[in-house]
Amino acid sequence: MIVYFSGTGNSEYCARYIAKLIDDEVVDSAQYIRKKQIAQLESEKPWVFVTPTYSWQLPKVFKSFIRQSGLSGNKSAYFVMTCGGSVGGAASGALELCKEKGLRFKGLTPIVMPENLITMFKAPEPDEAAKIVEKAIPVIEKAASLIKDGKPFEKLSYNFLSYLGSELSNPLFYKFAVSAKKFYATDECIGCGLCEQKCVMGNIAMQDGKPKWGDNCTQCMACIARCPKQAIEYGKSSKGKTRYVCKAFEG
Repeated sequence: MIVYFSGTGNSEYCARYIAKLIDDEVVDSAQYIRKKQIAQLESEKPWVFVTPTYSWQLPKVFKSFIRQSGLSGNKSAYFVMTCGGSVGGAASGALELCKEKGLRFKGLTPIVMPENLITMFKAPEPDEAAKIVEKAIPVIEKAASLIKDGKPFEKLSYNFLSYLGSELSNPLFYKFAVSAKKFYATDECIGCGLCEQKCVMGNIAMQDGKPKWGDNCTQCMACIARCPKQAIEYGKSSKGKTRYVCKAFEG
């Protein structure tokens, strides 16, 4: 079973591509996370967890989802992490999670996809984004082949820089960067409610035709990137920046 977490579609794209290649079921973790439900899942095939990289680690919300879920059947677990450049030392965290859940860690593989964290960085323009996704396809296919054959992913190196990124920067990222306080809707907002529907955390409520953000944000970028009018901003840091959604699974 392939279980994914995705805000703007990169990880969904990889999850569905792998599912097609290995003929496996796909589950969107957001359907449980939004409702604060604990999932009870069963799979005869290996578990494949597909997720973005948050400051060189598994996103806390997805890690918590896996930790709390009932996972019965197969005991092997693969991790596929989309990233803008590197997953740092994320493999160590995935390994520890597998030990907690009684799963056999079969490795973690990074898939470089277009950057989407526009509260901190710039997303690529559409043509460039398409090239990045195209370049990722052989990497996705290789991962799928290894999963299908039951072979482990290639072991990733975990050096001192990886340690700094994963163990030191990650807590700072969550302390100072992960917040919904600066999100707001401009006068371009048409009150369609799509941001409320797409929020993986269930953190947005429409009030008087405008979105209002709560305190349970994970900076997935679903709201700001998927707005059809680009009417959502994050303070001054998002102004004028290209919004990115993986077109293969936009909707």
